Amino acid sequence: MSDVTTERRVLGIVGCPGSGKSTLAAGLAAEHPETSVVVPMDGFHLAQRELFRLGRMNRKGAPDTFDLFGYLALLERIRTSRDQIVYAPRFDRHTEEPIANAIAIEPHHTTIITEGNYLLHSGEGWERVRPLLDECWYVDCEYSARIVRLIARHIEHGRTGAQAAAWVHDVDEPNSRIIRAGLETADVVIRSEDGRLAFPLPPDWRTPWW
Repeated sequence: MSDVTTERRVLGIVGCPGSGKSTLAAGLAAEHPETSVVVPMDGFHLAQRELFRLGRMNRKGAPDTFDLFGYLALLERIRTSRDQIVYAPRFDRHTEEPIANAIAIEPHHTTIITEGNYLLHSGEGWERVRPLLDECWYVDCEYSARIVRLIARHIEHGRTGAQAAAWVHDVDEPNSRIIRAGLETADVVIRSEDGRLAFPLPPDWRTPWW
């Protein structure tokens, strides 16, 4: 029987698009696979159909293109529902749609790693996220490396080079300015020159509870 009396901690990882936050989250979870699970904020993207209905499809990834209150409800359940499985959605980059109930947070998971863009955003209701996290780490990637990775990612998912560059300029970078505003409030700032972090992490990048 699982020991649900062990304290559960929730670690947030935030950073601009292409910074390497997903890489960091996956690497951290791989260090403790029996007790850690990654819950990306991207699972709360609004569906394509809903974005079209709201007229927000051309800026997907902005703060108001996510189900913020669904994400808050999940974080609250993670903290309080220790004797049952809690299911979370994940985002499929190939279909560009969220998939419900795709990630199982089980009672033996004592470290929940949630990563996303707006964990330190102080407006539009997003300020309610930070109190639900024990710590929040900011991944700060060198600008040119991040932009190259972003453009390559968009091309991989079907955009032309020109379309990818336009999306980065018109959508990703305005969002990045919102994200960077929260950098000084992060508990830890991890510098990454190329968005790819080596594991295990150096000891000076860890916090005591990790």
